[in-house]
Amino acid sequence: MNVSILQPLIAQIGLIVALYVWLSVARLRAVSRGEVAYDAFVLGRDEPRPIARITRNLANQFELPVLMVGCVALLAAFGEVGRFDVACAWLFVAGRVVHTAVQTLTDDVKLRGRVFGINFVAFLGIAGHLGLVALGSR
Repeated sequence: MNVSILQPLIAQIGLIVALYVWLSVARLRAVSRGEVAYDAFVLGRDEPRPIARITRNLANQFELPVLMVGCVALLAAFGEVGRFDVACAWLFVAGRVVHTAVQTLTDDVKLRGRVFGINFVAFLGIAGHLGLVALGSR
């Protein structure tokens, strides 16, 4: 297995851990300042906007990134990881970091959509390679 494919996955995990820490700190600060009660976090409907952005981004990390991890794991299991896959994985993670910044710090939905395109293209590269590997293994 090409272990260099694990580095971007570890970076993606690091991003998720950082978001959990940021969200926890933001929620604790909001409660301690009296901006919101803990009840606001039950369903997330009454969260202050800056916290809701972090919450939503954290949820996003369990959508397309999960599919990416699955594709990478399958390519690794097949022993089919190449430089193209590693480059796509790093592009994906870089896109996720930028997407996180845009989603958590702004309300610019158009920019967020364009940045998501980076992630999606990187994902399509790896998923496409996985598809070719699967078709070739018949």
